[in-house]
Order: sequence, then structure tokens, then C-alpha cells
Amino acid sequence: MYQAKEDRYEKMQYMRCGKSGIKLPRVALGFWHNFGSVDSFENQKALVHEAFDKGITHFDLANNYGPVYGSAEENFGRIMENDMRSYRDEMLISSKAGYDMWEGPYGNWGSRKYLISSLDQSLKRMKLDYVDIFYHHRPDPETPLEETMGALSDIVHQGKALYVGISNYNAAQTREAAKILKANGTPLLIHQPRYSMLDRWVEKDGLLDTLEEIGAGCICFSPLAQGVLTDKYLHGIPEGSRATRNHFLKESNITPELVAKVSRLNDLAGQRGQTLAEMALSWVLRKDRVTTVLIGASRVEQINDNVKIIEKLHFSDEELLLIDKILAE
Repeated sequence: MYQAKEDRYEKMQYMRCGKSGIKLPRVALGFWHNFGSVDSFENQKALVHEAFDKGITHFDLANNYGPVYGSAEENFGRIMENDMRSYRDEMLISSKAGYDMWEGPYGNWGSRKYLISSLDQSLKRMKLDYVDIFYHHRPDPETPLEETMGALSDIVHQGKALYVGISNYNAAQTREAAKILKANGTPLLIHQPRYSMLDRWVEKDGLLDTLEEIGAGCICFSPLAQGVLTDKYLHGIPEGSRATRNHFLKESNITPELVAKVSRLNDLAGQRGQTLAEMALSWVLRKDRVTTVLIGASRVEQINDNVKIIEKLHFSDEELLLIDKILAE
């Protein structure tokens, strides 16, 4: 029987999420990869236990995480039922809907029908009465924003979620969504964008400035650029790596020019006493503009390594300038 370590909250830093009453761990565990039906369930349990023991209280899922669709939530529900039920009030659990989930016209995008039906299914899979955060996963170009945000508000009013968030919205869309939610009495708690050293659209778009203005938090995904910002590809493309699958990351993306830049970043990380992955995660949290960084993990050791970043979140001006110079060349 799993029992959480008593000193778990001494090992993590927590930051207030926007202007809400919620504090989030600076590192959260995502279930995008390694928690599906094709993955070892015993390893999944070990990852969740280790994360919680390290003070990670936030667990991030979505309806179609797997593979197969829904299996990450099902596996998490089994872990909750067997090991974590007594810790439910110490955990912050999120899910999302917005991408393809089931056949037909009601299993995708942002209609009221899809969002409410999807959350009902997610709650059953995870064996929960409510989620702490429910996100709309991406903007819907056809459904009126009032309908999508109205559904999120009603979900909170129905007690199926405590807070709402959005993901992959640009600054203008975020500002409008927050306005509608506020009018409905449901403030926007958090935004989940893609963000890394190699992908800075949130800076160019003004999203981070917008989130500060409206008082919402930020939790970023893909902070390691699908593994590019690690030492994995410094000496070629390993068999079985994400690049070999040519899905989100393609072999053609791993160019000699990119590898040369990553190698120089790796040298800088070593000078800081970090691995490249640790430095990349720390960089996202620099200056506290991002509340939380989402990590993925396939091994317990990766969680142990990643939580160490809270010890080295500071970057000198010289380090930040050097990172920008390396990436601009």
C-alpha cells in the first residue's frame, strides 16, 4: 500500500496561479506520453508515486491521451482508486477536450455538446467526482466563443470542475475568452501554451503580457521541444526516439545546424552545473513569468532530475544573452 513521504512538501516550490487562491508546484507531471494502454502500468504507478513524493501535486491529462484515446485517464483512475484516493484533496487534477476524441460530428472542437459530454466521460474514466481544472484544448474557428466559454462556466457551476483554463489560444483570443468568462462569473485561471527556448511564439504574440494583464497563470508544455533540448540527439538520432516516429518531431527537423546550437547550449548548461534538459526547464521558469512547467517522464530518475531545477531558476544577464545569441546564429 502506497504511503506518501512526510517531507514531500519540503522538496518543491509553489507559486500563486495568476490572481487566484491556487498555488501550483513549479513542476507538474503531464500524461501526454507514457501513460497509455501500450505502456507499463507498474511504471505508471511508480511515476505518479515518485512525483507526489517530490511535492508534485499537479497532474495534467486530456481526454485523448494514450494511446489508445482515453487510456491515460483510465490508468490514472486505476492509480487513484488503488493508491491515491486518500490524497485526493492534496492533488490538483486537470483534463481537457478540444481535439479528436470519438466518431461523428460531436467528438471534436468546442461545442457545448462535445465539452460537457467529454468531461462526463473523463470523470468516469478517472473515477472522480470533479476535476480541479478543465481546459478547452484549442480554439474552434467555427463554434462561437460565447458557446465554448459558456459551456466551461456551466461546468464549474455544475460542480464538475473547480476552475477553467484554455490551451493554444493566442493573445487576442485569450483576452476575449477571459472577458466572456468573467462576465459569466468564472474567471480564467490558467493558460497552457507550447513554449521552449526553440519556440517563443508566446513572447512574440504578447500572450505572456496578456496573461499578466488579466491575472491568469501560465503552464507550458513541450519545454524540451519534444526532446531536442536534451543530449539525446547530440550524437545522431537514437533508434526508437521520437524523431524516428516522424509524428510531432521529424527526423528532418534534426539538422546539423540545430545540433550545433544544442551542443553549445549543452556546454552552457554544464557550466551552470545542470544537464541541458534541466537548464531548458529552468529557462522557461525564469523571472517567474510562467507559473509551472509540464514535464513528461518515462523513468523515475527523470522526475528526480527534473525537480532539481527549482534550485537553479536564476540566470545572469550574460547567460540569457548568450542563449539568445546561440539560437539566433
